[in-house]
Amino acid sequence: MLVTFSTDAHADIIMFGEVALTMIKMMGHSKTVPGAILAKDVPEALSRLKAAMAAEADLPVENVDEDQEKDNDENHEPAVSLANRALPLISLLTAAAEAECNVMWK
Repeated sequence: MLVTFSTDAHADIIMFGEVALTMIKMMGHSKTVPGAILAKDVPEALSRLKAAMAAEADLPVENVDEDQEKDNDENHEPAVSLANRALPLISLLTAAAEAECNVMWK
């Protein structure tokens, strides 16, 4: 599943479903798709997401088991942190807050 975030103030952002649902929850909303945030509530959602990303950064790195490490070496694909995955959504929410626009996802 893919989730598309949209607002009039920014280009659409498309995320994988699991990551998008995690971020929607971090913004203080239920994991319901489709969904929306009213313009007046966007600054609070942005603040919650930023706070959740800061809390994620403070968590210790989990030990990677040998099989997963071997798979990463074979595929040569580094893991992408949740904080990095959140950057486009933070940008969208920031633009929506500045322009006082609603944010929707489907």
